[in-house]
Amino acid sequence: MDVDEAVERYGSAKRVGSHETPTRPGGLDDAAVTALGKLSEALEVVEHARGMLYAFHRLTGRADATLQRAVALMREAGLNTQADVVEECVVGRNVLPGMWTFQLVEAYDECYWSVFREVVDRVREEAGDPERHRYEAEMKEREQRPR
Repeated sequence: MDVDEAVERYGSAKRVGSHETPTRPGGLDDAAVTALGKLSEALEVVEHARGMLYAFHRLTGRADATLQRAVALMREAGLNTQADVVEECVVGRNVLPGMWTFQLVEAYDECYWSVFREVVDRVREEAGDPERHRYEAEMKEREQRPR
């Protein structure tokens, strides 16, 4: 299949018609856009880590709720001693000394994530470019130029 055939079948990824070139603030050169793009990339990694931490929080809570249902079923099955052991040793247990997962999430948000976001936003603003995805916007413009 040649390019024309492929475009006919799938459509083009290139923009047809008018397209806007992202406007850079004055004084922002390629090196600054690249550096600020890397800063945004770091923030995206932190956002991903935060999402995984929330997933960990949710899964741990679901496991505990399922465990409590298992304890109830064990009691119905006459496995009271075993149910007592599970309930006493595992149900509601801290995941770290003195902490449940909600406390991990709150500590991460307070001590790291919120500071990271605020510093990144402030640095971008002071550098003259509050746009988080300028690097990607310019890449999109380059990659979608019509042939």
